[in-house]
Amino acid sequence: MAPKPGRALLHLAAAVDQRTAYDAGSHVELARLAESGGLDFVTLDDPFARPGPDALAVLSRVAPATRRVGLVPTVTTTHTEPFHVRAAVATLDRVSRGRAGWRLAVPATEGEARPFGRRPPSPVDALWREAGGVAELWRDGEVADVAARLWDSRADDAETRDVATGPLADRDDPRRVDPTGSAFSAGDPSTVPRPPQGHPVRVVDATEGHVRATAARYADVVLVRAVNPGQAGAVRDELRAAAPAFGRHPDELRVLASLAVDLGDGEHAAEPGHGGGGPRQTARGPLYRGGPVGLAELVAAWHAGGGVDGFHFTPVQPRRDLERLVNGTVALLQHRGLFRTFYPGSTLREHLGLAGPVNRYAPTGGTP
Repeated sequence: MAPKPGRALLHLAAAVDQRTAYDAGSHVELARLAESGGLDFVTLDDPFARPGPDALAVLSRVAPATRRVGLVPTVTTTHTEPFHVRAAVATLDRVSRGRAGWRLAVPATEGEARPFGRRPPSPVDALWREAGGVAELWRDGEVADVAARLWDSRADDAETRDVATGPLADRDDPRRVDPTGSAFSAGDPSTVPRPPQGHPVRVVDATEGHVRATAARYADVVLVRAVNPGQAGAVRDELRAAAPAFGRHPDELRVLASLAVDLGDGEHAAEPGHGGGGPRQTARGPLYRGGPVGLAELVAAWHAGGGVDGFHFTPVQPRRDLERLVNGTVALLQHRGLFRTFYPGSTLREHLGLAGPVNRYAPTGGTP
């Protein structure tokens, strides 16, 4: 099935989460497999309420072992200061040479707040205002915007010049950032040069309605857990309609449908509600169970209808399902001309077809 005239190529991504894996080597293997299929990026969750590795640290290890695939860890903004978020994500962008993103998350349970010894959990809508900001500027601690301002507080040509003492020097005076809100304050400029991408790619799951204003305002990539293309398309239309109110062009958003995929038993495993009939809703979200060919048909049909820009897959069994996804589904989509056969650039923004943001404090940039 060919896409409608003028439709862009698909964007595809996959999770590399492994419940029982704590070593970086197994994550490197999965990321390399995703890269062999030309996927835009891989994601790695970072749950506070259950055992698991630190996503940023693991993907920083994956970075030098890969060359093109984007690396997107989950970063919890609820208990993390913007200055720390900025430093960690900028470091990943540097070690990966411009392939970093970050998935904003706001864990709201007491179990996830307890390890930090900080405030009790707040209502989830308030946490999302803090994470991205839908209220008055700075008032609710807009972590996404503060991180961007901190990245912009250093010029693109910042460099280390003091060889004797080693401090980082900038050709121009760094710009001071002075947000102060109920959740945090940040005054000093960034201590490292601006990331290679300017702003690493921001990913937000906007399945829930209270997250969509944050997504429309700040997200580059939006994930939507949907069981049919109409459901995904309605969210996409809502986000694109809301973007201009925040000074953004709708084409700056990439909306990907999120599906768990179980490719274990091949094509004959497809059931009503699976396979060509679409995913089935489960307690953990939409699930496709079938084979690589049926999944390729589903992806092509949803994309041709214009409801999504691509898909983010979560393999039920990471190694098995990702291998069948890459060697089966992705290969079929490439054969049909719906997905690229090579990376046209080197950064995650280039994979997604997104322009690099202008430094808001540069002489030719916008006003702060």
